[in-house]
Amino acid sequence: MSWKAKPSSTTEPASLDGLAHEDLKHQGPWCTDAMKQTWTKLVLPKYATKHGGLMPILHDLQHHYRCIPYQAMVEVAAFLEIPPAEVLDTVSFYEEFHTEPVGRCVIGICQSIACEVCGHAALEDRIRTKLDLEPHETDDEGRFTLLPLECLGSCDTAPVALFNDELLENLTMDQLETVLDQVKDIPIEQLDRERVRDIVRAQGTTQHGRSPIS
Repeated sequence: MSWKAKPSSTTEPASLDGLAHEDLKHQGPWCTDAMKQTWTKLVLPKYATKHGGLMPILHDLQHHYRCIPYQAMVEVAAFLEIPPAEVLDTVSFYEEFHTEPVGRCVIGICQSIACEVCGHAALEDRIRTKLDLEPHETDDEGRFTLLPLECLGSCDTAPVALFNDELLENLTMDQLETVLDQVKDIPIEQLDRERVRDIVRAQGTTQHGRSPIS
């Protein structure tokens, strides 16, 4: 058996030409002047080199656009003065990052052993049935995405699930139903991360996410 290394150093991310997804019809640069000013002021000073700011900048883009399109990777590479292939390698490695838009409410069901023992399968099955979604799918409206995840590091409060950046602990079927129903009731144009956060925090014990550039 032989191993073949992928040519990451010379690989160029593809352009957006020909992509038809509604959420990818974007005019102008993905990395706006305002974003670059924020990154320059709040992100880059924390690191010895510009390259060190790659992860928080990608998180910021993912939160803002719900995806990191290929053209955005090229723009990030130019801003950080690194090869575009290094940005592509990072985006394709981590489950947090997506090259196509995810839903406004991303549901990550923990599949650790502790959560399995405590009934994560029933919770995932309920989501699949109620939302007509399979794992790694996003509904046509762009409201929900279902992602099975590996251990979320909260085994003592299993089962747990992430709703965007909010970890809901000791998750019950009733809590899950409430979150799904309330998120579904919000008009899609009004649904954002803050609305999802407030719904989830009202259900019980959560661990709160934070801004990627805070």
